[in-house]
Amino acid sequence: MTATRLPEERATRPQEQRAGRRLPVRQVLCLLPLALVAIVAVRHRSVLVEGFAHLATAEWPWLLAAVCATCLTWVAAACTRQGALVERLPARRLLATQFAAGAANHLLPTGLGASAVNLRFMAVCGVPLARSSAALALYLLAESVARVGLLLALLLAFPEALRLGPLLPDGSAGPLLAAVAAAVCAAVAVVLLVRRLREAVFGFVRTALSEARSVHARPARILALWGGSLAFPLLQATGLATVGLSLGLDVPVTHMVVAYLAATVAVALVPTPGGLGSVDAALVVALVAAGGPAAVATAVVLAYRIITVWLPLLPGALTLGALVRLKVI
Repeated sequence: MTATRLPEERATRPQEQRAGRRLPVRQVLCLLPLALVAIVAVRHRSVLVEGFAHLATAEWPWLLAAVCATCLTWVAAACTRQGALVERLPARRLLATQFAAGAANHLLPTGLGASAVNLRFMAVCGVPLARSSAALALYLLAESVARVGLLLALLLAFPEALRLGPLLPDGSAGPLLAAVAAAVCAAVAVVLLVRRLREAVFGFVRTALSEARSVHARPARILALWGGSLAFPLLQATGLATVGLSLGLDVPVTHMVVAYLAATVAVALVPTPGGLGSVDAALVVALVAAGGPAAVATAVVLAYRIITVWLPLLPGALTLGALVRLKVI
C-alpha cells in the first residue's frame, strides 16, 4: 500500500509547492491603494502643508458644515447609483463602495477609478456586464445633465455671478469653441466610419436606452436617480461655499456655487487623477471671476481640497482594501 502511494505523493508535491509560491493577488490589491496614497501625498506635500495652515485660521463651525456636506455627497452618489439600476443593491455595501470609489477616483484618472469600483461591485451583485455598463452610462449622463442644468439655471438667475472677460485673452473664445466642435466631429466620424466600433457603440446605446426605459418606469428609481444627481453637485458646491465663509471670502454664496459648477464643468474632460491640479486651478480662476481676491481664493481652494480630497483619502483607501479583501468588489 505504501509503495503504491509514493508516486502519487511525488506527483502532488510539486503542485503543492507551486500553490505555496503563488502570488497573493488579492492581498496585493488590498495594499495597492495605500501605496498610491503615499505616492500622491508625497508628490503634493507642499499643497498639504499650505492647506492645513489655512484650515488652522478658519472658523470651525463653517468647516464642520463643509465636512457634513462632503459626507452627504457619498449618500447622494449611492442614491444616484441605485437609481440608475433596476435591481436593488445592498444599501450598506453600496454606500461603503461609494466612499471607496471616491478614494479610487483621486488615485486614478478622473472617473476611471470610481467607474471600475462600481462596475466590479455590480458584477459581484450579479448584474451582467452589459447592463452594469448601461447603468454606469446612465449615472454619468444624469450627473452631467444635472450639473450643467444647475449651472445654466443659476447663470440665468445670477448673470453677474462670473466675470470671465478680464481673465480670457482677447479673441480666445472663438478658437476654443472651434477646437471643441472639431474634436466632437472627429469622434463622431471615427464611430461612423469604423464598422466594429460603430456596431459596439450602437449595441451599447440600445442596451442603455432599454435600461433607461426600465428605470424610468419606476417612480422610486426616478427620484433616486435625478434627486441624487441634483444633490451631488449642490452638496459639493455647498462645501466650497462654507469653506469660503470660514476664511472670510468676500463673495456671495450663490456666486461661489456658480463658480464651483463652472469650474467642474470646464475641467470635466481633463484626465487627471481626481482633477488634482486642474480642478484646483479652475476653482481659483472661477472664484476670482466671481469677485474674490486671488490670495483668499487660493486659500479657500486649498482648504476645500484638504477637506474633500485629502482627509477622506486614507480612510477611503483602507475601505477600498477591506472591500477587496471581503470580496465585496
